[in-house]
Parts: sequence; C-alpha cells; structure tokens
Amino acid sequence: MWFYVQHVMIPHQQVEAALHGIPRGNLSDLYPRWLGARELLLHHRDPYSAEVTREIQTGYYGRELDPALPNDPKDEQGFAYPAYVIFLLAPTVMLPFAVVQTIFRWLLLALTVASVPLWLRTLRWKASAETVTILMVLTLGSFPALQGIKLQQLSLLVAGLIALGATLLVEGHLFMAGVLLAAATIKPQLALPVAGWFMLWALNDWTRRRGFCWGFLGTLAVLAGGAEYVLPGWVGRFREAVIAYRRYNEGADSLLDVLFTPQLGKWLAILAVVFLAWWAWRRRRTEAGAWAHSQVTALILTSTVIIIPKTSLYNHVLLLPGILLLLQQRRALWSAGVVRRVVVAICGLTVVWPWLAAFGLLAASIFMSASSVQAEWVLPLYTNMATPVAVLGLLACNLGNVKESS
Repeated sequence: MWFYVQHVMIPHQQVEAALHGIPRGNLSDLYPRWLGARELLLHHRDPYSAEVTREIQTGYYGRELDPALPNDPKDEQGFAYPAYVIFLLAPTVMLPFAVVQTIFRWLLLALTVASVPLWLRTLRWKASAETVTILMVLTLGSFPALQGIKLQQLSLLVAGLIALGATLLVEGHLFMAGVLLAAATIKPQLALPVAGWFMLWALNDWTRRRGFCWGFLGTLAVLAGGAEYVLPGWVGRFREAVIAYRRYNEGADSLLDVLFTPQLGKWLAILAVVFLAWWAWRRRRTEAGAWAHSQVTALILTSTVIIIPKTSLYNHVLLLPGILLLLQQRRALWSAGVVRRVVVAICGLTVVWPWLAAFGLLAASIFMSASSVQAEWVLPLYTNMATPVAVLGLLACNLGNVKESS
C-alpha cells in the first residue's frame, strides 16, 4: 500500500495536475488550521475571514484559486473548524510550518499504531503479541491511514483521542475520558455521536459515572468559552464557514447519498440514527468494556462514517473498532450457517481488496512500465466506498450475539 500511494497514486496526480493546470502547494490539511491559529493568536486576525482564506490557498495550493479557471479545485480550504482548535495548535504557531508538518506526521503515525492496542484493551481482547503486531502493520498499511498521514489530516488525531478516551472509560478513568472526548470535538461530526452515547451511558448511573459528564462538559465549556474570549462571536462565524464548505464541496454528500441517491440516502440515514438511538438506549445499563457496550460503540463509529456529509476515505480509520470486534467474533460469525458464511466472505473480500490490488500493482511494476502501472491507479479504491457498509452489515449480523470470544 505504501508503494501504491508513493509510486502509483501520487505520480498519477502529479501528471494530471501538470496536464490540466491544477495547482499543487503543500496540500496539507493541517495547514489551513495551523495558519488560522497563528493569525488569530499572533496577529489577532479572524481565521474565518476571506483574507486569511486567500493566504491559506497560497500555501495549500501554491496560489490563490481562480473561479474563472475550470480546472481549479472547488474546495476553498477555508477555516471550517470550531475556533477552539487553536488551543491544540497553539504550541506550534511559532515554528516554521515545515517543522510542524514533520512533527505532526510522526504524531499521527504513532497514534495510528497505538490505536490498535488501545482498542484491543477497550474490547478486552487479550490477543497474542504476534496478532497485535500483524494488526498494527495492517492498520498502518491501510489506505485510509496512509492517506490521513500523507495529508496530515486531523481525523487521525481525533480517532486517536477517541481510542484513548474509550480505553480510559473502560479502565474507570471517567473524568479524563470526558476531557479527551471533548478535545476530539475539534471535528464535531466525528466525535459527538460517540460522545453522545457515552453521555447517555453515564447519565443512566449518575452516582458512579458522573465523572465522564463533568470531564466532557467542563472541558467543552472551557474550550468554547476560551475561544469566545479570543474571538467573540466565533460560533456564528463557524456556522457560516460550514455552510460555505458545503456549498463549495457541492453539498458534501454522505456515503449513503453517493451509494443510494441523495433522497434515499437521507431516509436511510434517518432510519440508521433512530435505530442506533433505540439500540443505545437498550444497552445504556451495560458496564464499560462489556460486549454489549463495545458493540454499540463500534456500531456508532461505523455508522458515523456512513452518515456524515463527506466521503473522505481517511475517516475510515473510525472503522477500526468495528473490524476488531468482528475479528474477535470471527468463529461465531463463520459458524452461523452457509448464508452467513457467504455474507462474511463477500464483506471480507471488500475489506481486503485494496491490499490485494495494491500488491498486484507492486508485482506488475516488475514487468510493466511506471506509466502503465500508474494508469491503473484506481484499482485499490474500487471497494473503499463499500467497506463501511460491509463492516456495518457484519456488525448488524452479529447484533444478537452477547457472548465474548477470545
């Protein structure tokens, strides 16, 4: 997969950019947030302003975007994050961005690797050292993780915070779990669904679990209040930035919208939310770390990838707990009859196809020219859009199972 990204996909994108005049700057998803934080903290400028957006484009794309040029990207790369993201980036604003990029890339790599043992601990799966090593290699060698690391995407940071917060929750450190989940709301569309589930769980036994609520709500209040002090009225500015983001990303359709048309996709999303709310309500009394509790957490994170209004593949790192849960239950899934085995085989092939295709391109590069291999750059991506649906389908097949496997 690393070979595919570095020697097939990126060269293909570079050739396409040169042919069609598509601008390419640093292409770091961290850059708009970092520059916005620097301008606000050091120069007291509004990171949501059109002036700062143009400066972001100069760094991200190499020049300002020109609406008159048909091949220019539509994504304006505005500062479409809650203003309190500046507090996480504050230690870096005095550093050159090249240094920040390097530090952040290694941080994301470390978090991605660490998320495997963290989720295994959360799921209470006592896997062997060999199994843990294989799972870490496969995770780091997955396309979503690789794409996120290459782009320095904050989704990987959020996924790491969620993984660590879920582990702390299971270990009984509820206040710190709440603090981390609140920090993860720098991408609210990813963190709020699972945080809402943990809040429901905590409210069901207030005496023993209230620490999570205090940690989450208290930290969120400090972050939002601090942002209001630094940038008064930031909530309205953030809302405008999100609306603009959806406009220049042509509605930012969800995966369900893409797979089933926007009209049907929205109804399916509503049904999924209603079902998840009902299922979470039924499981709210379970102890953290119990099979039923982990099942709801995995379902919500997997459904989040399918429902949120963006199909970016780096968000698929949130599928990791669901995949690990299915691997933990592999014997039960495989022994449930012929029909279930066929479903498991199809969904399993969907998940592993990117690695098979990437290996095929690697093998083909021995005999074929680089340009011929790059012409097939799309092969490993054929099933990526279907992978979250496959994982959700397998989790749904296992809803009735409450027995833990080793």
